[in-house]
Amino acid sequence: MQGQSSYSKLNSIAIHAMVWAVLGLYFYRQLFFSDADIPYQYWIKQTVTLSLLVIVFYFNSFVLVPRFLLKNHTVFYFVIVIGIIAAITIINRWLDNVLSPFQFTDAEFYKRNPAPGLLRHRPPQRETGYHFKMGDLFTIIISALVIGISTIMTTVQKFQKDNQERKELEKDKITTELSLLKAQINPHFFFNTLNNIYALTEVDPKVAGEAIHQLSKMMRYLLYDTQRGDTLLSQEIAFVKNYISLMQLRLTDLVKVNVDIPANLQDMPLAPMIFLPFVENAFKHGVSTTEQSFINVIISQKDKLLDLTVINSIKKDNSVSLDINNGIGLLNTRRRLDLLYPGKYKLDISESNAANKYSVHLVLDLS
Repeated sequence: MQGQSSYSKLNSIAIHAMVWAVLGLYFYRQLFFSDADIPYQYWIKQTVTLSLLVIVFYFNSFVLVPRFLLKNHTVFYFVIVIGIIAAITIINRWLDNVLSPFQFTDAEFYKRNPAPGLLRHRPPQRETGYHFKMGDLFTIIISALVIGISTIMTTVQKFQKDNQERKELEKDKITTELSLLKAQINPHFFFNTLNNIYALTEVDPKVAGEAIHQLSKMMRYLLYDTQRGDTLLSQEIAFVKNYISLMQLRLTDLVKVNVDIPANLQDMPLAPMIFLPFVENAFKHGVSTTEQSFINVIISQKDKLLDLTVINSIKKDNSVSLDINNGIGLLNTRRRLDLLYPGKYKLDISESNAANKYSVHLVLDLS
């Protein structure tokens, strides 16, 4: 983010430098493109006029646009701008008179000197009253152009800044929400696993001890290996396999667990704890101690597409679906998918009481 800010500042400086280089080249063009003897009073006038335009440019950028135009005081803003343009025009005409005996371009001078915009030596001429000249029109046009460029650049920069701040706020909001969701999923998993281990302590204390040791390794992964925000697909699959092994410690022969995960999957970054809630849900609602039941976990990969299928039997009187399930894990996982992979995942969940089957199919685009 800091790099983007530095790039934006350099880009802004480059644009300003280009604008003033073009205007400077125009105001001092006679210095480069004419061999005529130009009196110094001409350069004084050009320098003063250009300096006024610079002042007006940044006064408009830092004061007028932020305080009036961007706060919907449009009429007041344009009244001030018109007043500024009129003031520059009057000052420019006053400079013509103050710098006598050198007057500026007129029809007679163009006949004597083909280069436009130069001065002609002649006695001072006092003007009576104010008469609009072509030079005034030029001053109005160049002043309006400078103020217009200033307004456009300021509003565009303000829009870009606001847009960047909005994106940062949205990112912070998503990061905070993901942290909360992850904080809910981890204790949820931990709580369910401890319940299973507690049940093992009454049946086989030795196996329960092994389960606690295996659980400690899994918690180490959650606490330390997933703090960067992303994990590797291989690590996440290993975690899922460890969880399945831990759950199988207390299963009877009535439960058939099939795990089909190829060993040659391409490793790639993945958000942690994406698969686990679906697998955990299968063990929680698909395992029966008195009837035949099954759980199938299948993971496949095609290029950058990752495919997870979890199918399990449904225990009687314990039918669940994602939309009405009170389980924190499944609901939070769907929300995490919305935040982490918007438009890049497809989740199909179906329940068939007739076939006694509950299935989850997740296709995740990791490109």
